[in-house]
Amino acid sequence: MLVRHQKQMRDMKVREIFYSIQGEGGRVGEASIFIRLANCNLNCWFCDTDWSYGDEMTIDEIKKEISKYNCEWIVWTGGEPTLQLTDDILKEFVEYRHAIETNGTNPVPDEIEYITVSPKKEVSLETLHNNFSYVDEFRYVYDGITQKLPNIDTLPLAENYYISPMFLGEKKKRFDLDVDSVASAIQFVKDDPRWKFSLQVQKIINVR
Repeated sequence: MLVRHQKQMRDMKVREIFYSIQGEGGRVGEASIFIRLANCNLNCWFCDTDWSYGDEMTIDEIKKEISKYNCEWIVWTGGEPTLQLTDDILKEFVEYRHAIETNGTNPVPDEIEYITVSPKKEVSLETLHNNFSYVDEFRYVYDGITQKLPNIDTLPLAENYYISPMFLGEKKKRFDLDVDSVASAIQFVKDDPRWKFSLQVQKIINVR
C-alpha cells in the first residue's frame, strides 16, 4: 500500500509542457515554462483547452523535459492544477519559482510564489474567502453580457484585479477577440479604475 501511495504522489497527468512568455496579467512578457495539467472540476463553455486527457508523467520525466529551458519560472495551469499539485511535488522543483493559474475552488500549495485566481461564475465569494486571504492577482474573463462581476470590495485582498475580454469563435484561441466584450471591459474599468484591463497577448500575436 505504501509503494502504491508513493507512485500516485509522483505521477502526474500532463496535458502539455511548453516554453513561452506570460501573455496576460501582472507577469505579462516574462519567460515562463508552462506545465498544463489535465482534468478540471468545472466545465466552462468558453474554455480554450481540452483538459479531459493527458499523458502520465513521473516527476523525473517532467524535470527532464523542462531542463532544456533556461528559465526560472514554472506556471502551473490547466484544467485545474490544484487537483494534482501538492507541496510535496513542488519540493521536487526547488530550483524554480512557481506561479499558478487556478479557478479558486481549492487552496493552492504553500510553495506557490505567485497566485493568479481566475474565478468562474460557479465559484462563490464564500469559497474564495475560505481559500485565500491574499493573492497576487484576480483575473476575470468577461463577456460583457452574461456575467456580473463582484464588487472589488467583496473579494479577498489582491495586488491586482484584472478584467480580460473573451476570445470567442469556433476555436476560442487566436484572433477571435470579441469586440463587444472589449468595449464592455474597457467601460467597466473606466467606471471603477481599481480594476485593470488585460488582454491575452499570446493569442493576439499568435504564440503559445
